[in-house]
Amino acid sequence: MPSDQNTELKPVSIPISQRIRERIIASKTRYHANDNIAAFIEPGELDQLLDEVEEKLKDVLQSLVIDTDSDHNTQDTGRRVAKMYLQEIFKGRYVNMPSVTEFPNASHLNELMIIGPVTVRSACSHHLCPIIGKVWIGVMPNEHSNLIGLSKYARIAEWIMSRPQIQEEAVVQLADTLQEKMQPDGLAVVMEADHYCMHWRGVKDMDAKMINSVMHGSFLKDPNLRREFLSLIKR
Repeated sequence: MPSDQNTELKPVSIPISQRIRERIIASKTRYHANDNIAAFIEPGELDQLLDEVEEKLKDVLQSLVIDTDSDHNTQDTGRRVAKMYLQEIFKGRYVNMPSVTEFPNASHLNELMIIGPVTVRSACSHHLCPIIGKVWIGVMPNEHSNLIGLSKYARIAEWIMSRPQIQEEAVVQLADTLQEKMQPDGLAVVMEADHYCMHWRGVKDMDAKMINSVMHGSFLKDPNLRREFLSLIKR
């Protein structure tokens, strides 16, 4: 009978997702589907996470009774879908906010500015079906506000939307982020989107859209300003 002393124990490999999750839990930070967790991912770990997700997706295809060995159309589907999730449609969870250069309001601008429509793409956190729509942003700056370049609104919107979302929460996240960055007197965000969890499945209603808004500061207090903003975006 072989001696126990000669038995070598193989090290147990801890999945990278578990290591990242343990860091988040240790910091007592929330990590819901629409939260950003970039601060807890170390260099090189996204590549490891990609490999892990690929293997899990291959298991899903196997459980769906798809012969990925002989079916040339699905042989690489696990890898393709893993890359799509981590590098595209859920990218906003895993990377830091894009660099946004702020500059002072040197001209003391205090008139309504409207940016949009900005095309946005997201995924419903209930069914992971696409959400595709447009966002309009209204800004009422003051002399102390920080201003940002026009393209930065689109980049921030993409960063917020590239996560599993529900539209109501996505608009609040976008408004809160812009409010913190710019500190304007007023900020308004309106989003109109198609939800493929309604178009593609369920009731299969191809015409239904969702429109919602968030108003901060002067947009909330001044009905004339709110009406001006809403009337202009309708054009």
